[in-house]
Amino acid sequence: MYRVGIIGAGKPWRSAGATGFGMAHMHAEGYRASPDTRLVAVADIDPDNASAFQQRHGVDAMYQDYRAMLAQERLDIVSICTWPRLHAEMVVACAESGVRAIHCEKPMAPTFGEAKRMVAVCEASGAQLTFNHQRRFGAPFQKTRNLLRAGAIGTLRRMEATCDDLFDWGTHWFDMLFFFNNETPVEWVIGQVDMRDARTIFGMTVEGQGISQFRFANGVTGMVLTGASAPDPLVIRLYGDNGMIEIGASDDAPLRLWNGDASGWQTIEVDEGLHDAACHTRAVLDLIDALKTGREPELSARRALRAAELIFATYESSRRRGRVDLPLTIDDSPIATLMASG
Repeated sequence: MYRVGIIGAGKPWRSAGATGFGMAHMHAEGYRASPDTRLVAVADIDPDNASAFQQRHGVDAMYQDYRAMLAQERLDIVSICTWPRLHAEMVVACAESGVRAIHCEKPMAPTFGEAKRMVAVCEASGAQLTFNHQRRFGAPFQKTRNLLRAGAIGTLRRMEATCDDLFDWGTHWFDMLFFFNNETPVEWVIGQVDMRDARTIFGMTVEGQGISQFRFANGVTGMVLTGASAPDPLVIRLYGDNGMIEIGASDDAPLRLWNGDASGWQTIEVDEGLHDAACHTRAVLDLIDALKTGREPELSARRALRAAELIFATYESSRRRGRVDLPLTIDDSPIATLMASG
């Protein structure tokens, strides 16, 4: 029986005063679904949040200081459900305290150096580190990968995605393009961001408009368009030499296919939408199984770091005004550095 703690209770999604999506509550549902875990503690700087979480999910102990929780509770698994600027220090503290598995919310961190540090510290300590790119477990995305592997659009040539921003939402879409392309590494990135109409999301400034183009080692090209560059938010399109797959065209047709076997679009039946909450539970169950068996979890830090690399490489391309060849060697966030310098 694995002892589980939560850092950052927050408030349930759409409840009074909520500023996020209540991810800790979704993580908790995953642990409650497992016969191998027990939720024993929660830490939140707001005692009201911790108390509400305790009442809702039945944890034994509450803390305002997560370090005190780590010192006293002998935890096997910790979920980190705080804003990105806190992730690195919390992940490192968990790893150094002997936690065996750490499940952290995305995006990874405000800088590429912090993202790399989390991965390195967990590798050195033997802690399993995952980041919640939960859409890998969604039915539309799983079905899409199955269609690709079955040759439904022939050989994959190009992938495009649109969303609000590169950092908070884009991390999901970068991750999904790796998922669809069999985790093939990226060779180079060229991109541009514009900070007009910039916004702040979970304490991080994101661009008002951006474009990221990149090439995988197998020759497939990818593109992510954000903000004003993205006329169709949340859409992913995959192009092959014999057709196209589109994800997110509408709620009525979250997945559709066009190829030479039909005269027009074919709606592919899936039993859930793009944002099904069950994906969070599947993510937790997968990390628990990986911990038990010793295999790489689907949401491994190694995979998450590749998505983070594309985000920061796009920022770096904008700073350099040129192509960036990978691996990326910077440690800062070029957006933050440029803004700080005026």
